[in-house]
Amino acid sequence: MIKIEEKELIEIAKYAGVIINEDQLKIVDRGCPHLPFGLIKGMAGIYIFELNGVCLKIGKAWEKSDARFRSQHYSPKRSRSNLAKSILNDPDMKNYGLNDDNIGDWIKNKTRRIDIFIDSKLGVPVLNLLEAYLQCKFKPKYEGFKSQK
Repeated sequence: MIKIEEKELIEIAKYAGVIINEDQLKIVDRGCPHLPFGLIKGMAGIYIFELNGVCLKIGKAWEKSDARFRSQHYSPKRSRSNLAKSILNDPDMKNYGLNDDNIGDWIKNKTRRIDIFIDSKLGVPVLNLLEAYLQCKFKPKYEGFKSQK
């Protein structure tokens, strides 16, 4: 199960010489099932999807990319690359009876979502740093990580 604490992300940024105040960072565990929400005004976001303890996807959206943050990952037709499309193309997921019409509801009902909000004044490099850290830590299935033996 994915566990993230604000102080962990603040510490990672500190290693890069960036100071993040507690009021500039907010973690919201939407749980499972979950409802997607949009970005908080003045903040960028990182989203994490987890299924049965496996990290599926970690991505980011800048403050003006609310659709990417809120809804694109629930429909395979919403963008070139998204969680719905990855699941539908995954041979391991064929037994779930998923298709273009039911994948969005399945994601909402079966996956846990965690949203991390970052003050946009901190800049794109800080958003990129935290996303990359989380991807390295949790190795999302649909981000190209290969298992290490």
